[in-house]
Amino acid sequence: MRVCLLTDKPDHPLLATASAALIEAEHRVTFLNPDTGTGSPSQLVTPDDLADVYLLKAHTPRALVLARFLEAHGARVVNSAAATELCQDRSRIAAVAEGAGLPMPRTRTLDALSEALPVAERPQSGYPLMVKSRHSRRADLVARVDCPSELRDLAAKWPNEPVVLQEFVANSGWDHKLWVIAKEVFAGVRPAPVGAPPDGAQPAPLVRDLPQAWTELALHTGEVFGLDVYGVDLLDREGAPVVVDINAFPGIRGPKGAPAALVALALRRPRPGPPAYKA
Repeated sequence: MRVCLLTDKPDHPLLATASAALIEAEHRVTFLNPDTGTGSPSQLVTPDDLADVYLLKAHTPRALVLARFLEAHGARVVNSAAATELCQDRSRIAAVAEGAGLPMPRTRTLDALSEALPVAERPQSGYPLMVKSRHSRRADLVARVDCPSELRDLAAKWPNEPVVLQEFVANSGWDHKLWVIAKEVFAGVRPAPVGAPPDGAQPAPLVRDLPQAWTELALHTGEVFGLDVYGVDLLDREGAPVVVDINAFPGIRGPKGAPAALVALALRRPRPGPPAYKA
């Protein structure tokens, strides 16, 4: 088979290990950076000489354009362009999650962070709160805000940034990261971006002690969002999991079985089924 990875980081540990295994099994592996050049991304491929599968690790606008072009010409793309694009928009994520009954913090969308200032002083503003860039990308905005003055300071730095405002979920300071590849679940624990535990503190509970309901929630999230390779960040709110982030094809580091699972997914022949989420 011919497997093409759409990425600007072919040396990522997950991709590099999976690629080596594919090559060892005598499959052809190529890499393509969708952000190469200034012309249309479709110029990077030849429609009558497509790979058997494209693994969409890149999430940039050009990568999505290329993925849609490949899909329109019958190529198999994992994850789909529609599902990947959906996971770049935190406002849409929240709306889809709410419609599916997934436990997620209450979310409000603003076209610019400066729009939050007129209501910053109101008691119902609900501090602390999380402020996040609406569009997920490298070096985006993710911050906890505890009072109106902190919100004003943040708005001064990011006045025109489209954002979502979310209720802050009180937690232990640990993110439970569940990564899923073709319904195989891998888990890890990392310090939360905000409210992290003290240096040297150990996570509790251990990953192996996560309730089955948490892994079932991760699997159901993938079904809702039409994802094959993804990550779900969960926080423990009084013993119940809360979804605080969903990532299409994240950088999965650590789980030993992840590269083998990705290889198996790449080599799997697609089965007829319902189309990916397109809203």
